[in-house]
Amino acid sequence: MTPEEEKDARDAMRVIPTLSAYSGPIERLGGLTNRVYRAGSHVLRIPGKGTEEYINRSHEAEAARVAAMAGVSPEVIHADPQTGVMATVLVPDAVTMSPDAFRSRKGSPARAGLALRRLHTSGGLFPFRFELFAMIDDYLKVLATKDVDLPDGYHDVVREADAIRAALARRPAPLVACHCDPLCENFIDTGSRMWIVDWEYSGMNDPMWDLGDLSVEAGFDKTQEMEMLSAYFDGAPSAADHGRMVIYKAMCDLLWTLWGLIQHANRNPADDFAAYALNRFNRCKTLMATPGFARHLAAV
Repeated sequence: MTPEEEKDARDAMRVIPTLSAYSGPIERLGGLTNRVYRAGSHVLRIPGKGTEEYINRSHEAEAARVAAMAGVSPEVIHADPQTGVMATVLVPDAVTMSPDAFRSRKGSPARAGLALRRLHTSGGLFPFRFELFAMIDDYLKVLATKDVDLPDGYHDVVREADAIRAALARRPAPLVACHCDPLCENFIDTGSRMWIVDWEYSGMNDPMWDLGDLSVEAGFDKTQEMEMLSAYFDGAPSAADHGRMVIYKAMCDLLWTLWGLIQHANRNPADDFAAYALNRFNRCKTLMATPGFARHLAAV
C-alpha cells in the first residue's frame, strides 16, 4: 500500500463515526475495481475510478443492508450513496475464496450453494432489476463512448443468444434477491459457513444466474458443480434448473466480456482486461457450440 493510498483510507475513515478515532494499522485486502482495506475489526471499501459510470451506489447500499439482514453478508456500519465509501464489520477467521481455495477447502462448493439458497429464499427485495440483455445494451452504449473495439463476432453471438432470450421468456423464473457478480473473491469462508460480500451488481434476478456465474468464476468441474447444486436444492436439480444454470454460464461470459472492455478502456491497472474480455468471449462461444448446450436449452 502506497502512502497516498493510506492517506485516502484514513481520510475516508475520519467521516465514519465508528472508525474516525482508529489509528491502528491498515491492511490492503485487494479488489479488482475498488480498494479494500482492513482497519482493525472493520473493512473499508473505497470505489475505483470510473465505477460511477455503471454502479448505482444507493442501490448497492440498500442491497448490502438487506443481505446483512438475511444473514449472508457482514453488517454495514457506513454506506455513502454519493461517494460510494462503505464500511462493514470484519468476519473473523474467514478466508477470501479463489478457484484454488474452492478446490482445496473441503465442502466449500456446498457451503457456497447454501449461502446462495439462504439469500434467494430470504424474501429480501433489492432496488435494482438485473436484466441480462438490457445490461448488455447499456454496456454497449458505454463502450460506444470509448476508444475500444469489440471482439470479432460479438454481435453475431448476441444474435445467436436470441433463442436463449426467447426460451427464458417463455419459462420465466420467479425473481429473487441475487448477488449477480459471484466472483470467488466475493465469498469468504470460515470453514463452517460461507459469507458473501460486494453488492455492486446485485438485483432481482433468476436465481440460477448466481449458480451458473459462480461455477464459471470458480472453474468448477462436474463434481464441484453437482456438490453446489445438490446443497442448494437439497438433492439433485431438475433438468430445467440444471439447464438454466448452464445457459447462464455462457450468458455471464457474454455480459462480463463487455465489463472487461470497459475496465480496459478506463485503464484499470488491476489486470490485463483486454485479455480477460477475449478469454470470456471465447469461453462463451465454445460452450454455446457444444451439443450439450443445445440439450440444456431444450430442457429449459
